[in-house]
Amino acid sequence: MTNTQLRTFVEVAATGSIREAAERLVVTPPAVSAALSALQRELGVALVVREGRGLRISPAGEVFAGYARQLLGLMEEAKLAAAGHVHPERGRVRLAAVNTVGEYLVPGVLADFRARYPEAEVALEVGNRAHVWDLLAHRQVDLAMGGRPPSGGRLVTLATRPTALVVVAASGAGQLKGKKRWREVSAVELEKQVWLLREPGSGTRAATEEFLAELGIEPRSLTLGSNGSIRESVQVGLGVTLAALDSVERRLARGTLEEWRCPGLPRERSWHVIGRAGEEPPATARLLLQHLIAKEASSWFFEAPTQL
Repeated sequence: MTNTQLRTFVEVAATGSIREAAERLVVTPPAVSAALSALQRELGVALVVREGRGLRISPAGEVFAGYARQLLGLMEEAKLAAAGHVHPERGRVRLAAVNTVGEYLVPGVLADFRARYPEAEVALEVGNRAHVWDLLAHRQVDLAMGGRPPSGGRLVTLATRPTALVVVAASGAGQLKGKKRWREVSAVELEKQVWLLREPGSGTRAATEEFLAELGIEPRSLTLGSNGSIRESVQVGLGVTLAALDSVERRLARGTLEEWRCPGLPRERSWHVIGRAGEEPPATARLLLQHLIAKEASSWFFEAPTQL
């Protein structure tokens, strides 16, 4: 069982296609088929099942895919741990972040971290919370940043940063440029609005659905694919949204958006830095974490670690 075979099968499992897996791996489809066949022969188990011109992952393949991802992640982690043990400031940290954190907070953190440790390397992947926790659980990243992860004891909060969720709308007539404005609204008024939502799996979407359920309202909604598209759509009056204050603070200050408040708003939340329970992150990842906890990163304030 080789690294190439494992990586090939993981890509086939992720894409459900030999052709797409070959494109991702920058190899030919026959090379993917050959690696997959060799792996199945060695295991003595059918990992994929042919269906017409396509294929699907067998139940055994679904099980094996999870282990294969962890094996690949662990091998990469082992290499990074060995390389960074002697000189953590020259090592590499693999980081994942939910969209809002990755777009608005991580860039400043990394700029500050790299200013102090210019030889350190950081690999960042940004996605929704389901994807981020999946990467961490399968050892494909060393640390993750986002909202509170699922309970269950497999993940641990290493540090937190307070934030808030606010409802924002297009600025009303007479909005003063450079002045942050907000106004009180009722649940009835909120129910009349079109609510702009992120895709299923997004933490902000889940928080929005929870908030609307608490108000007992069922407004119309529209799903958009990114934070940026939602902000632009709010600004031109397409609807309202519940957003992390970090992502809209500048626009509120400029007066291009306005904040709406009602009982229950703003909603206090925390961003979390997450690791795997019972494990110490690799040396360079620890260096980044220590940098945050020591309040050395501009605009970040982390509290004492807490176990989930």
